[in-house]
Amino acid sequence: MIIGLTGSIGMGKSAVAGMFADLGVPVFDADAEVHRLQASGGALVPAIEAAFPGTTADGAVDRKRLGSMVFGDDAAIARLEAIVHPAVAVARAAFLSQHGNALVVFDVPLLFETGGDAKVDRVVVVSAPAAVQSARVLARPGMTVETFQAILARQMPDAEKRARADFVIATDIGFEETRAQVRAVIACVTGTEGG
Repeated sequence: MIIGLTGSIGMGKSAVAGMFADLGVPVFDADAEVHRLQASGGALVPAIEAAFPGTTADGAVDRKRLGSMVFGDDAAIARLEAIVHPAVAVARAAFLSQHGNALVVFDVPLLFETGGDAKVDRVVVVSAPAAVQSARVLARPGMTVETFQAILARQMPDAEKRARADFVIATDIGFEETRAQVRAVIACVTGTEGG
């Protein structure tokens, strides 16, 4: 059973992924895998430097420099995704083979946008009101309203994600309440819920 976990920027998806992991569910974090592949000695560093000269330093991708080169350029983003997505797919397949038939979570920020929802059994969308989301994102170091708006423009609207989800987990209600929702999802998909 594969749960696809997604949610727009600032919705609390990373915290919810941590809750699944704390409850014993293996989590494949697509973003973390991308960071690993782009870190010092990472498998994608040479290909990214070849496609985007000057975006690496000390054997690692300079994410800020790469971001400034591709942000807002759909063709550049597509070139970068053509390098990154196949490598992440290989890592995801290795993760699945390692965990056999267990319940697992794929933490994928752009699950719907990349068609990844077709490759999972259930979709969990993490959500919070727009005002909460905005406050969380704009509190991040270096984040601007313009950057936030540009990121949102590349993501499916939260309302549409919620409408397409099998489960919606709210993150504006306190950690214990959110954790209870995670437990309920696990119970539901594993058939261990009571009553």
